[in-house]
Amino acid sequence: MKLFVSLLLSMNLALSAPAAGYFTPIPAPGDASVTETTAQPDASSDTSVTETTAQPDASSDVDLAVSAPSVILMEASTGTVIYEKNSHDILHPASITKIMTLILIFDALERGQISLDDTVTVSDYAASMGGSQVFLEPGETQTVDTMIKCISVASANDACVAMAEFLCGSESEFVRQMNERAMGLGMKDTSFVNCCGLDTDGHMTSAYDVALMSRELIIKHPEIHNYCTIWMENITHNTAKGSSEFGLTNTNKLIRQYEYATGLKTGSTGLAKYCVSATAKKDDMELIAVVMAAPDYKVRFADATTLLNYGFGKCHIYSDTNEDKLPALEIKKGTKEYVNLKYESPFSYISTDGSDLSGVKKSLKLPKSAAAPMKKGDVAGKAVYTLNGKEIGSVNILCTADVDAATYRDYFLKTLQYFLN
Repeated sequence: MKLFVSLLLSMNLALSAPAAGYFTPIPAPGDASVTETTAQPDASSDTSVTETTAQPDASSDVDLAVSAPSVILMEASTGTVIYEKNSHDILHPASITKIMTLILIFDALERGQISLDDTVTVSDYAASMGGSQVFLEPGETQTVDTMIKCISVASANDACVAMAEFLCGSESEFVRQMNERAMGLGMKDTSFVNCCGLDTDGHMTSAYDVALMSRELIIKHPEIHNYCTIWMENITHNTAKGSSEFGLTNTNKLIRQYEYATGLKTGSTGLAKYCVSATAKKDDMELIAVVMAAPDYKVRFADATTLLNYGFGKCHIYSDTNEDKLPALEIKKGTKEYVNLKYESPFSYISTDGSDLSGVKKSLKLPKSAAAPMKKGDVAGKAVYTLNGKEIGSVNILCTADVDAATYRDYFLKTLQYFLN
């Protein structure tokens, strides 16, 4: 019993020490446990939109032989701009508008608001759309799946409006949501007036903004590639006049002409001239080449090919999924002795100068211990990536659980448990 009282007295002395505050996320030099590994590029290029990326500046001293007045080349997984020319010029977008229309459709599918098998009824207004169309008739019904094919492959204005009305009740409400989504993506050069891209006053965007929404579509909804890579396919019109077949042919000739093409959308009107947002994938790298206001369809595809070839020739990408197991962090004066750690995100880095990325090194900078209290999500340290001795980026390492500071009661129960065991 005397021994037990003596232990309690010693606990009181321990508890009279100054209370520990929140720990410092990154320790002072010499206070950290640092491990270093030579990290190899991950084979997969599928990345989250929230992934941490390191982005060098776009090449400004390169003069590519592109004829269109406004172009941009972007790497998809990181969002790195590799090349640009007048990429913020405000221009008419024509049917590359439909990239945003498709984003809203796939967002609704992801939320479970609609399904691919749902039936869409065509209104008089939707059937009246001019320009590129699949000649839907008032009262005709098609599945959401078929409507997506009509939009992606044949650039059908009538299918766009039918889907807008199906999702939001009216095209005007759908367009409002298009602009809201554009704002969320940082598309500062954009103002949508319709959902299909027909020439209208005020319906404008830029090559840069088109690249942003193209990236959102292919990263968040990669299933779009199942549609925009279709070369030819028939749909069936079932109307009061009977049943008839209608052939869809892809407006994006790069699907057949360019070996690595994966999409995405073409457009042409009198004011917009010839536009394309071309996506292509080679060796786990996917690029987005946007060409706007080209004088003819041959130039838009030639310029897109030039941009893509330049990107694949000059760029290399390093990616780390950060799925390796991290050591637990020792906790002092807490209700737990250790807390598990996790990476905040994967990491990607793109080299635009042809650098060899096999020498990328990853170092973990973590404290030997930390004092409670702490919260789930607190930064405990970071993983630092270097190439040839130069830091190219980092990813935070986070605590995975709350740890409260130990109280008198916690110490008492722990001591009691010791005696009982």
